[in-house]
Amino acid sequence: MVADYKEEVAVNDREFISTPALILRSLSADPGRPAVITPDGAEITAGDFAAASYRLAHELIARGVTRGDTVTLLTGNTAEALSARYAAGLAGARVVNLYEGMSTPVLAEIVASVDTTVLLVDAERFAGAAELLPLIDVPTVLRLGPGPAAVGEDVIAAAAHRPAEPPAVRIGPDDDLGIRHTGGTTGIPKGILSRHGTYRGVFDVPFGRGGSTDEPPRFLAATSLAHLAGIFSDLTLHHGGTVVLQRTFDPGEVLAAVERERITALWVLPPLLYQLLDHPAIGRTDLSSLRQIWYGGCAASPTRIREALKVFGPVLVGVYGMSEAQLISLLSPEEHDRIAQGGQVPVGRPFPGVEVEIRAEDGTALPAGEQGAVHIRSAGLMAGYWKRPDLTAEVLRDGWLHTGDVGHLDADGYLYLSDRVKDLIIVVGGHVYPSEVEDLLLTHPAIARCAVFGVRDAQEAEHVHVAVVPAPGQQPELADIQAFVTARKGRIYAPEALHLVAEIPLTSVGKPDKKRLRAAVAE
Repeated sequence: MVADYKEEVAVNDREFISTPALILRSLSADPGRPAVITPDGAEITAGDFAAASYRLAHELIARGVTRGDTVTLLTGNTAEALSARYAAGLAGARVVNLYEGMSTPVLAEIVASVDTTVLLVDAERFAGAAELLPLIDVPTVLRLGPGPAAVGEDVIAAAAHRPAEPPAVRIGPDDDLGIRHTGGTTGIPKGILSRHGTYRGVFDVPFGRGGSTDEPPRFLAATSLAHLAGIFSDLTLHHGGTVVLQRTFDPGEVLAAVERERITALWVLPPLLYQLLDHPAIGRTDLSSLRQIWYGGCAASPTRIREALKVFGPVLVGVYGMSEAQLISLLSPEEHDRIAQGGQVPVGRPFPGVEVEIRAEDGTALPAGEQGAVHIRSAGLMAGYWKRPDLTAEVLRDGWLHTGDVGHLDADGYLYLSDRVKDLIIVVGGHVYPSEVEDLLLTHPAIARCAVFGVRDAQEAEHVHVAVVPAPGQQPELADIQAFVTARKGRIYAPEALHLVAEIPLTSVGKPDKKRLRAAVAE
C-alpha cells in the first residue's frame, strides 16, 4: 500500500520517522485537499489541519511536555482530538485516551496510574470533565477550544502564534507511543504499552484502496477515535484521504453519511454491522461508493455475514487483532467465499511476519484442524502491561503472546476462532462456547440479534442464558429455543433462561456487554 515507505525509513533512531510526523508530512504535501469533515459538516483542509497540529505541538513543548511524559485525552470524535494526539506524539509524550462508557472513578484511577502530566479536554467531554476534575490531581488541564474556564485555558488559542512546522524533537522506534486500556466497566483496566516503532508496521495494511478506482479513501469514523477508528483515520490521512467524523454510531446516520459523503471505507464491529442490515433505510440507500467495510473485534455470525455480502457486495474485509498485538490476520473480500452455508467465519490468514500457533493445555503445538489456545509471535507485540510485570509475564513468554482466544488453523492456513477462554461456559456435561450457540440462534426466524452468556448460581454452577432481540412481529419462547438448539447441537447447549430485550447492550468499544447482562440477571 505504501511502496516508498521502506525507502523513506531506516530502522534506527537517527533516521526513524514517527507515525505522527509521517501523517502530518503527508498532509502538508497536499495542503488543499479536504482532510477532515467535522460532525457538524465543516471541512478542514490538510494544510490547515497540519498547521494546527504543529502549532499545538510547539505549545505543549513550551509548557514543558517532553519525552516520557503522559498526555491524557478526554475527547470525543472531533478534529481537535485527532490533532491533539498527533501534537502530543510530536512532542515525545505517550498518549492515553479516556474512553467513554467507563465510570468516572475508574477514569480517575487511570489518570493517576499513567502519571498524567497534561489532561486535554474537548467540547464533547466538558460535562465529563466537570465530574472528573474533583477526583484527580493533574499538573495541567487544558481545553481544546472555547469552553468553561473551570476546564482550563484554551490551548488552541494559546498556540495560534506558534510555528506551523515540525518541532525538533527526536523520536526513536523504542520511545513510548501510548497506553491503550482494555475494555471493562468495573475495576482498573490493564494498560497496554506500545512503542513508536511497533506502530509503524500498521501502515503496511492495504487500507482504503479497492475496486477499480485509485481515488483517495473517504473513511467514516462513526465509532470512537480512541479505538480502531483512530487507527483507520491515521491510515486515511496518510494515504491522501478524508476522514468524515460522526459523534456516535447511529445506523440511520451512518447510512445517510455513506450516501451523502460518498464514503469508501467503514469500520464496524459485527453487532454494529447487524444494526446496519436491520435498519429500514438499508434498501433505499446508495451504497455504491463503498469499497471496503472492515469488521472484527468479536465473533461474527456466518448467517449475518452472508446477508451482508448480498447487501453490500464483495467489499467486506474481516480482521483479527488485539491491542496487545495489533493486526494478526485478514480475510480479504475474495476470501469470503470460504463461508459456505452453515460454515464458520474464518478470521483470515496471518499477516506477513505474524506467526500463529495453536497449543494444547500443556503448551505443545497442535496440528491443523485441532482446537486449542491461540499464540502469536510478531514484531507488533506490545511492550507489556503498564506497571504490571506480573500480568505481562503471564501472557508474554519467549517472544510469544498467549492471546486468550481459542481456535484452530485449517489445512490452508486460515485461522478460525471459537471464543475467548474467559467466555467459556462450563456446564454439567461439557463446555459451551457462546459464539457457537449465537451463530445457531441467529438462524432462528424469531431472533434478530442475541448474546449468550454464563450465569453462576449460589453453588457456583454455571448456566447458559441468552438475551434476544426478537425479529419484527415475533415473540420467541424459551421452550421453542431450547428445542431448536437441542435438536441441532445437543442438550447441554440449550439456554436455561431467555431474556427478551429491546437491544443488546454494548461496551464502550461496541462489543456485547455480557457483564451488564449478568448484572441485570443478578438484580
